[in-house]
Amino acid sequence: MSGRNAFVVGVGLTKFSKPNSRKWDYPDIGREAAENALKDAGVNYNQVDAVVVSHVYGESTSGQKAVYELGLTGIPVFNTNNNCSSASCALMLSRLLILSGEYNCVLALGFEKMDRGLTTKWDDRINPSQKHFDRLGAFNVPPESVTPALSNFTSDVLKIYAYGAREHSSKYGTTKEQYAKIAYKNHYHSQHNPNASLQKVIPMADIMKKEICSPITLFMCSMTADGGAAAVVCNEKFLLEHSLQNKAVEILAQQMKTDLPSSFDSNLQNVGGYDMAKQAAEYCYRRSGYTAKDVDVLEVHDCFSCNELFMYEALGLCAEGQGGKLVDEGQWITNKAGGHLFQVGNRWVVNPDGGLESKGHPIGATGLAQCAEIVYQLRGEAGKRQVEGARIGLQHNFGIGGAAVVTMYKKYRPVSSRL
Repeated sequence: MSGRNAFVVGVGLTKFSKPNSRKWDYPDIGREAAENALKDAGVNYNQVDAVVVSHVYGESTSGQKAVYELGLTGIPVFNTNNNCSSASCALMLSRLLILSGEYNCVLALGFEKMDRGLTTKWDDRINPSQKHFDRLGAFNVPPESVTPALSNFTSDVLKIYAYGAREHSSKYGTTKEQYAKIAYKNHYHSQHNPNASLQKVIPMADIMKKEICSPITLFMCSMTADGGAAAVVCNEKFLLEHSLQNKAVEILAQQMKTDLPSSFDSNLQNVGGYDMAKQAAEYCYRRSGYTAKDVDVLEVHDCFSCNELFMYEALGLCAEGQGGKLVDEGQWITNKAGGHLFQVGNRWVVNPDGGLESKGHPIGATGLAQCAEIVYQLRGEAGKRQVEGARIGLQHNFGIGGAAVVTMYKKYRPVSSRL
């Protein structure tokens, strides 16, 4: 019995931390995240029918090594690698296994033990993202690395978004201060996230300084990190049999888009995934029957704060070119726990966990960490991060090369009391 859809009934994370600041290896990271998710669901590992594992910096079958820490049960273990959207792809494949009807309970697990920045391991073959980086030349972007401290890969990714931000500013008048406001609210939100790598409010004046590639500054960038995240996904039969109704969050719709013609013949925002995100979101809205106006809380891939602004437009929170205005008209609200959250459009709170900029970005775990935050929010378990009355959540995760995954969630309710 595959049921109508798939449900997340347990989530778990490790604390995200600066690379190499903690003495652990990827099996330790994976085990801790998986055990936390299984404990949250109240499910034993021997009840899991399959595992989909996400990691980018590691050898083949690293997923097997990590889950062997949980037990040797002989179940299928699949490994996914789609750069920064790898964990959302693990979640998507877990959901599809459930919907196939062959599996009742699947564990999605993501982990990363990272270098200090984005790096490549092979220099005797074509970089899969080279076609994306080659587009920089068409926009007269200097080929030199941004700074000697950055790898060529990190530098090229940064330039896609920095020069994309310049395009947006030139066309729509978007300002560096508007990008900085997004970074400020993300860092502010992170102070109440115990798993965030950086739990610290950064003053606006500091965010505006330390420019790396105009208009992007140091505090507008996501932080590389070590860490893990996991989700237990099941069908409705399994959740009812194990009385997991109060834990369950339904995946209403989910879509992945890979590169389109516009990725290579249009602006730099599309090289960075704008059209992919837009099409994936439009699918989720059609599939679920909800619109952006029904969404309460979002987890958005803020690899750089300017990309979060781009995604306000791609995900339908505002019209194209109006992202800056949406930020300027945002307001701080207070929840019942006394926490302060930044709300845009009189409706949406984006990245209440601090986003990639302050939570950290262990790229094999990020999508599942986003999933976990949405689940906490829809269950009402986020404390001072809580978006009051949150019913519908939306998640966006992007990996260069490219793959954009958008997922829509709703707190579980029996059929008779559906919204």
